Amino acid sequence: MRPSLRASVRRPGWTAALKDALDRPLTTYYLLLGATALLLTIGLIMVLSASSVYSYRETGDSYTVVRRQVMWVLIGVPCAFLASRVSVRWVRGLTYPAFSISLLLLALTAKVGVEVNGNKNWLDLGPVQIQPSEIAKLSLIIWASHIYANKERRLGNLHQMLVPVVPGMVLATSMVVIGRDLGTALVFFALLVAMLWVVGAPGKLFALAFSGVSVLALGLAATDGERLARIYNFADPFKDYHGTGWQPAHGLYAMASGGVFGEGIGASQQKWGQLPEAHTDFIFAVLGEELGLVGTLLVISLFLVLAYAGIRVARETKEPFVRYCTFGIVVWLLCQMIINVGMVLALLPVIGIPLPLVSYGGSSLLPTLAALGLVIGFARREPAAARALAQRRRARSAGLSARR
Repeated sequence: MRPSLRASVRRPGWTAALKDALDRPLTTYYLLLGATALLLTIGLIMVLSASSVYSYRETGDSYTVVRRQVMWVLIGVPCAFLASRVSVRWVRGLTYPAFSISLLLLALTAKVGVEVNGNKNWLDLGPVQIQPSEIAKLSLIIWASHIYANKERRLGNLHQMLVPVVPGMVLATSMVVIGRDLGTALVFFALLVAMLWVVGAPGKLFALAFSGVSVLALGLAATDGERLARIYNFADPFKDYHGTGWQPAHGLYAMASGGVFGEGIGASQQKWGQLPEAHTDFIFAVLGEELGLVGTLLVISLFLVLAYAGIRVARETKEPFVRYCTFGIVVWLLCQMIINVGMVLALLPVIGIPLPLVSYGGSSLLPTLAALGLVIGFARREPAAARALAQRRRARSAGLSARR
């Protein structure tokens, strides 16, 4: 048989096997579990590596930061498990309390928050500091999804689409803008656009919104010298190498020196003081230096797997709340990943957005794990997946009984 004929014979078998694997009832569930676990594992490894020099310099112990991250993981994983088990009705019951608490925390942060790197986005609560905007992302998604699910039959009316979701999200975004956190404000705006898109808002509304936000963003940037310099120099960080270009330039050095397969875990040179925020906002640069192009593409692919699995959940469900909530969570995580990677590659200005599940920080990690726990729970409760899991439990019980 000629090689071309052999290839044509093999190809249908390969595609059929892939299609069969994707069509299995528990595929979405396992994709979500596997991608989340791998990103969390990669995150812990990279936090250990990227923070070791900083930790030793600040505390005399190379493992201080990673110990804290392990603590957040040990808190976050049970939170994700609980979120995957609670009923949709119970989650919707938390809608207004969570939304109200988030607005209160955002208001307190804007008024008496702690300023870090020019942004007032941290709130001091005695022994710990939290970032309320990270919590607000999840509560805003749940709140908007609950409202739109209740209005499912009235969403053909533009007024019903806009009120009260748009005013509520604009209010939350305004509080973030007061704290000068432009990066989080952009994520909030992306969530608003995603929720309006998924409920079928007209295209003219998006054009108007993008125009208004672009003018507002440029206005905010123009009134802040440091932020304006970042925007001017993000395309070429070497214009102001010793100023605003220092961080993105060293991020590019890290990515370039990593090559295809990287320098090896722990072998980063940039983390030795040249790269600020190496274990938080710029952890992707250290990842690229130590794991190379292969490692960066793996991380991006895992986020795309999460997005694919989430969209499958949103597409297959018959519950409007599940559809809107899942889509909002997918947009949130994907948007943050794109912004973070864009910052490191100098495709976007440095605006202080962490890489979900990978960057250090409990304020980001806990809401992210809770959100993914919700989506995993939605996937578990799909009728076909629930039946498959029930059959496995029965088969396992029967096997244990037979052994006795």
